[in-house]
Amino acid sequence: MASVYDFSVTRRDGIELRLSSLRGKVIMIVNTATGCGFTPQYEPLEKMYEKYHESGLEIIDIPCNQFGGQAPGSDDEIHEFCQLHYNTAFPQMKKSLVNGDGELPLYTFLKGEKGFAGFDDNRLTAVLDGMLKKADPDYAKKPSIKWNFTKFIVDREGTVRARFEPTADMAKVEEFVKGLL
Repeated sequence: MASVYDFSVTRRDGIELRLSSLRGKVIMIVNTATGCGFTPQYEPLEKMYEKYHESGLEIIDIPCNQFGGQAPGSDDEIHEFCQLHYNTAFPQMKKSLVNGDGELPLYTFLKGEKGFAGFDDNRLTAVLDGMLKKADPDYAKKPSIKWNFTKFIVDREGTVRARFEPTADMAKVEEFVKGLL
C-alpha cells in the first residue's frame, strides 16, 4: 500500500526532497500561486511555520501555474516574491502540475486519499463555484485540485488526514494542525 513517504518532490534548487526524510513530522502540502486572491494565505502559513516548526510541522510549498496562470515567472522569481512580501522560511519546491498529464505523482496519491468534499463558506466561494461549474458542471464530483492554496495535512505516521480547500478559514487549518502536533 502506498504512503506519502514513497514520494519525493524537487526543491526549487533542483535537489530531490524525499518525503520519507520527514517521517515523524506533521506535513502540510500546499499548491501556491503568487498572483491569486488567496495569495495572502502565505502570511498565516508562515506564522504557523514559525509557531509550530520546532514542534514538528513541515510545510511543503509547491507553486503551480495551472489555475488562471497565477504563478507566472521562474522558481527564483516566485521565491523572491514570497521572501519580499511574506518573508517565508518554509521550503519551496519547483513549480509543478497538480492535475492532469504530467501532474506530480504525489498529487495523484493525495487526491486518491482525500478527494474534493466542497468549498467552505467564504467570500470567494460563489466566484469559484460559478467559474468551475461553467468549465465543468460536474467538477464537484471529481477529486482534482480546484484552485490555488489547497492544503493536504499528513500526520506523524504518514496518513493523509485532511484536505482543506483554499476557502477554508486558516484558523480552522491551524487548529487541525495543532491537534496533530
